[in-house]
Amino acid sequence: MQSTTFEALKIRLQQSPKKWLVTGAAGFIGSHLLECLLKLDQVVVGLDNFSTGHARNIEDVRLRVGAKQWKNFSFVPGDVGVFTDCRRACIGVQVILHQAALGSVPRSLENPLQSHANNVNGCLNVFEAARGAGVERLVFASSSSVYGDNPLLPKIEENIGQPLSPYAATKLMGEIYASVYHRCYKLPIIGLRYFNVFGARQDPDGTYAAVIPRWIAAISRGEPAVINGDGETSRDFCYIANVLQANLLASGVDPNDALGRVFNVAVGHRVTLNELFVKIRDRVARTYPSAAGAQPRHVPERAGDVRHSLADIGAIERHLGYHPTHSMDQGLDETCAWYLNTARAPGFRAGVE
Repeated sequence: MQSTTFEALKIRLQQSPKKWLVTGAAGFIGSHLLECLLKLDQVVVGLDNFSTGHARNIEDVRLRVGAKQWKNFSFVPGDVGVFTDCRRACIGVQVILHQAALGSVPRSLENPLQSHANNVNGCLNVFEAARGAGVERLVFASSSSVYGDNPLLPKIEENIGQPLSPYAATKLMGEIYASVYHRCYKLPIIGLRYFNVFGARQDPDGTYAAVIPRWIAAISRGEPAVINGDGETSRDFCYIANVLQANLLASGVDPNDALGRVFNVAVGHRVTLNELFVKIRDRVARTYPSAAGAQPRHVPERAGDVRHSLADIGAIERHLGYHPTHSMDQGLDETCAWYLNTARAPGFRAGVE
């Protein structure tokens, strides 16, 4: 379903462009936001230190937008953990989309200090720089991990549990600071709790790679796709196009009771990891038929992982006019096609033939 609110917002933005800051612009989600904004003729500043992002993502955006639109982009090499970098990047900015963070539950368990420095101190630096710059709107990325040990499904924004990892704790702290900055300083801020975002440009390699690109790569290479636990863990996987919509809607909604709140960003449908494996295997097999017989390899469950995740998206639909444009299956079709059938997947090795 197309969101009429979203379509109207895009027209309004093209008619009256703004200056935006995207933190983490070289990352998976940040680079998609950069591309989306430039195609809408916006002026965009990108801030990134390439700790997890890649210059190839920025280059891919350049190739996808026209030369005229690319001229509207300026890159600030810097770290959200350094306040002066944040303040410099915020000069003249009207809207901030704060995506920069050090993701991954396992990474946070191995190095909680690093996660805190990036995700809590970095978040606070961006909020304070935004306050000093007098921005019109700040939208920041949170995570479904904040629901922690709360067993209730679907996940409703008001009902969270105890965090199960340092990563979850850092994201919850970001939400707390956002609420404080809205109440104390009237900062016009909205948070978005992402549920397992996936799509093109997500890194398939490395210890902390997300499951969907990692499995596409493994199955296409004839390598085992590793499932932590029995595979009955379930997730609400959200395609990147839905996340772009949520960010733009949050940036453009008229001031109302949405400000100072945080919203789930998801599809409202969950699948188990066993089901996900079959879906990916079947799509890979269309390009590499010998992948049809692939079987997963089960290993012990990881510490800090939530057993089940499913979002209630009623609040974001009511307050922001959000409606997912892509189901998980539609998103998987586009994602697998990008990795397997195009030349625009830097670093991706495929081929079992």
